[in-house]
Amino acid sequence: MAQFLSGIVLKCVGGFYYVEAADAVYECRARGIFRKGGITPVVGDIACISVLPDGTGWLEEIGKRRNILVRPPAANLDILAIVASIVEPEPNTLVMDKMISIAEKNDIEPIIVITKSDLQHTEKLEKIYRSSGFDVFVVSKITGQGIESLKLRLAGKLSAFSGNSGVGKSSLLNALEPSHALETGEISQKLGRGRHTTRTAEIFKLTNGGRIVDTPGFSSIDMERTQRIYKDELGLYFREFVKYADKCQYTGCSHTKEHGCAVIEAVKNGGIMPERHENYKIIYNEVRNFKTWN
Repeated sequence: MAQFLSGIVLKCVGGFYYVEAADAVYECRARGIFRKGGITPVVGDIACISVLPDGTGWLEEIGKRRNILVRPPAANLDILAIVASIVEPEPNTLVMDKMISIAEKNDIEPIIVITKSDLQHTEKLEKIYRSSGFDVFVVSKITGQGIESLKLRLAGKLSAFSGNSGVGKSSLLNALEPSHALETGEISQKLGRGRHTTRTAEIFKLTNGGRIVDTPGFSSIDMERTQRIYKDELGLYFREFVKYADKCQYTGCSHTKEHGCAVIEAVKNGGIMPERHENYKIIYNEVRNFKTWN
């Protein structure tokens, strides 16, 4: 007779799902009902599994998701830690701001983690995001700077590390929890980016009750494939815009070029960081032709 258990999906590899339940990890396959329903289980899913006496496990059902992301592929996140290195590779604020808007849309708290602080000053990047209302953690695996503060922020939460290849996500996880000893990669000098040492999303535990999804790196985000955000809602996901938006002269202001736009005026007066507004305009132009009926 099968035993039915509830647990969390830790890893998905080659059609197998590794589910932690009742203080053990079970290797499961998914029932055909998932394929028929077009449902793809991801890490972070709360799952009902059946375990036969021979140890064979089956994924029977996925619980209701609080949120789900395509990149990184994860569900039920509390925090999205957007990891950027200050050098090697240099930070890509456009990718960072796309990830922030995706997190905001899905009611996931975005935080900024700046790595490799021992190699270069981080004040400029810190200012962009602290001034925009985000928690910013400056860390170094070499000096240990910021590691304990970040670990405290992640305590008791399900978080995901997301960022470009080579920014040091796996190294950061090793610094937070040395017992994991994850494989890390060096930066390719020819290409200026990291090798993909993390090949699949996987949840790792912290000793303080936190859980972290380590994810493969990437260098760009296609909003149409990753997360459809429509032009009329984009301003809601740039949190520092919100207090100015209702003061715009015209209803439906795009905050890109209109006369009487309070957001543009705030950029001029120092209330909004110009780097954030420039990225907003780029993203706006990317999503402006998305149709709600597609």
